[in-house]
Formats: sequence, structure tokens, C-alpha cells
Amino acid sequence: MKHIQWFPGHMTKAMRMMEDSVGVCDGIIYVLDARCPVSSYNKNLKKTFASRPVLYVLNKCDLADAATDEFVKLIRSRGAACIKLNAVNANSRRDITGAIASLIAHKQQKNLAKGYNKIFRFMVCGVPNTGKSTLINLLSREKRAVTGDKAGVTRGKQWIRCDGFELLDTPGTTPPAFENQTFALRLAFAGSINDDILDLDDVSLALLDFMAAEYPENLKKRYGISTGTPLEMLEDICRRRAFILRGGEYDYERGERAVLDDFRKGRLGAVTLDKLSDCDGIEF
Repeated sequence: MKHIQWFPGHMTKAMRMMEDSVGVCDGIIYVLDARCPVSSYNKNLKKTFASRPVLYVLNKCDLADAATDEFVKLIRSRGAACIKLNAVNANSRRDITGAIASLIAHKQQKNLAKGYNKIFRFMVCGVPNTGKSTLINLLSREKRAVTGDKAGVTRGKQWIRCDGFELLDTPGTTPPAFENQTFALRLAFAGSINDDILDLDDVSLALLDFMAAEYPENLKKRYGISTGTPLEMLEDICRRRAFILRGGEYDYERGERAVLDDFRKGRLGAVTLDKLSDCDGIEF
């Protein structure tokens, strides 16, 4: 397995921008991928927050299984505010606005007691492709932030006015170095790392290996397979999907991209990559 490392120059610039901007923010909305809330946690971002209150949002909960509720409970048990969310669903807006209101309720009451009503500002951050811009568009009720299904869509900062508060959209940033390659691989599964720097052979085969071990029924439902080595399963998928090149060879690249796309779009069913035990040593 090729060592995964991705920290392009724009991320260094983004980290500096966030450090410069955090002083004018009243709170932080930290967006995590519900399928891998620990793998998508960047401790370097936490250092940037200083003493600002943080709301952890486990987004894309529609793509994860029931384990999301356990992660929410665990994060709350450590004293942090946390909700699960599907930012694509307009009905989720009430959940996030309520959580934001609770985050700054005490400070808002103090301001009102002093006779002024301040516009609160929040920084929205997280690793790439967790749905930060989609969340902002949900809150602003219109498409104000650029979204995409690949890592690295947002490059610069932008302030966006919502009902009674402002949001700072920031570029997705990974750690400068992945200390845990298992977490890095899970981020690769989820599309939080640019596919162009990945060995898709390794990543897709590792995903099939994981699915066969943890979610065999999901594989069977999608592809009609659930056993075999990862390579045998990939070849079976190519055969069933007619991903065949001239000469009868399997179109492995097409099969690999199909498997990854199926996972990222939820076609492989509700899946959680992380375990609760992965939270050990994480300071939310």
C-alpha cells in the first residue's frame, strides 16, 4: 500500500487564513463525515480554535449507519456540542440553527442585557469534502458557497450572511502529515483526498476488503458478491458490469472508479468506517 500524503500549498495558506480570522469569530462549526468522524477530525484545526466554542456536525449521516448516534453520544459525553445532519435535506435546517443558537445562547443573553444585539460570526471548517459548503447553502437558504463531489473545491475564504449570523466558509484542510495511515485510507474511501495523488488500485481493493469483512450483505445486494479476494471481487464486478477491454482483459480502472463512486454516493448502503475505539486519545 502506497503511503498516503496530501497537503498542497493552498492548505498552508488556508491554515494561516483561519488563524488570522478566528479572532473575529464567536464560534466554530466543525464539519465531520459521519462515516468516519474520527478519521475526518484534524487536530491541527482544533489548535486554531483557541477558546472558541465548537459545534461538531456529523454530516452525511444518511450515508452512515446507526453507529452515528453512538459517536454523537460519545462526543457530547466529553463536553462538546454535537449533532448529526444531512445537509442535503432542507428539513435539517432547523436542527443546525437550533444547535447554533444553543452554542451562543449564554453570550447572546449577556449582550442583550447590555442593550445591544450583535451579529454572531462562525467559522465553518473541516477536512475536504465533508459538506461544509453544502451546510452553508442550507443555512443561507440559497446556493452561496461552491460545492462539489471532489476534494479541494473551496480555495479561498468568503463570508456569507444568514438569518441573524454570518458564516466564514474555509477551504478543507488535512493534517500536514497523516500519522495514522488507516485514517488516511478511510478519508481516501470517502473522497476527502484528491484521487489524482492516490493509487486507486490499492484504495479500491482495500475498500472491497473492508466491505467484505464488515458489510458483506451490502456487497451482495449491490454486486451479487460477498466473498473472494479483493482482486477476485473486482474482476467479478468488471465481468458483471461488462467492464471489458479489447482482447477480453478487464478494465480494472473503470471497475475501481465504479466501486469508489458507489461507496461515496451511498449505493453500497449505509456504512460507518470508524469504530468508537478510534476516539481514544482524541480531544474533542
